[in-house]
Amino acid sequence: MRKALAIAILFLASGQLSAQKVKSDSEKMNTSKEHYTFQLSDKVIRKKVSFKNRYGITLSGDLYLPKNTGTEKLSALAIGGPFGAVKQQSSGLYANQMAERGFAVVAFDPSYTGESGGEPRNVASPEINTEDFSAAIDFLGLQKNVDRNKIGIIGICGFGGFALNATAIDKRVKAVATTSLYDMTRVMSRGYNDVVTLEQRTKTLENLSEQRWKDAKAGKPADGPRNLPETLKGDEPQFVKEYFDYYRTPRGFQVNSVNSNGAWLITNPISFMNMPILSYVKEISPRPMLMIAGENAHSRYFSEDIFKIANEPKELIIIPNAVHVDLYDKVDVIPFDKLDSFFKTNLK
Repeated sequence: MRKALAIAILFLASGQLSAQKVKSDSEKMNTSKEHYTFQLSDKVIRKKVSFKNRYGITLSGDLYLPKNTGTEKLSALAIGGPFGAVKQQSSGLYANQMAERGFAVVAFDPSYTGESGGEPRNVASPEINTEDFSAAIDFLGLQKNVDRNKIGIIGICGFGGFALNATAIDKRVKAVATTSLYDMTRVMSRGYNDVVTLEQRTKTLENLSEQRWKDAKAGKPADGPRNLPETLKGDEPQFVKEYFDYYRTPRGFQVNSVNSNGAWLITNPISFMNMPILSYVKEISPRPMLMIAGENAHSRYFSEDIFKIANEPKELIIIPNAVHVDLYDKVDVIPFDKLDSFFKTNLK
């Protein structure tokens, strides 16, 4: 069973989970590209923004600001994730909640996805996605109503790993929090609970290497199968059912999201297979780190393992009975008051 889960999660992360070829239920969902999966607070202003990262890719973001603020400069947050999601989903919901609590917040679409630039489409990179956070810090620090000495990061799911990596390298970040953390480099290279063998890893790399010849001959990279199936058969791993319940239902469906409506490139895992992004997590210290995970989340061990490695100050909160995707959008489960107090205490 553990081996089956390992392979399933590896394929899900790299866009290679098999999909049934059946009629889509997406017509029952809001398919507008402008659709947000949450209601904007009446205490918050949201406006579209854009900014470039160090690679010249233009990122599309939403800036959330509390209404009726005075002349005092605001503490600010950059929020990204989950892996394969867009700003109209979890990151926007978090931004909405944190702006309501007085922060200036930018939620962004990662490079090569959503409304952000970059070609080819639907590809991820541990380096470039880390850089996306720093580009968001660039943007926030140039806003007249933001105190550039009071900027933090929240990373959700796979962007929790990128958030920690960005904080380790970008000393402008004063505090970092993660929810439902995934280390995408670890899970792609070693599988769930690190059970992928050297033989399996080697075979994966051989297949990816051969795919490069096919892509080179075709003149473009090939798409993989859908990240999530159109419908469930019922025998999928529990975490796949949970992802489906968020991304493929009206709860969290967004047409621009790779996880809701698309697939990663077949060769997407290449840059993740040999680049452990959390090697320098100790260097986040002395800046504070808050990690939040669900008690019943299949991803819980990522947060626990990084917590053991990281230096103080650090805090790990386990949410009773919660699964991985509960921390995507369940406002009665996500400890926003804790996030609020954490950043207000440490962004000073």
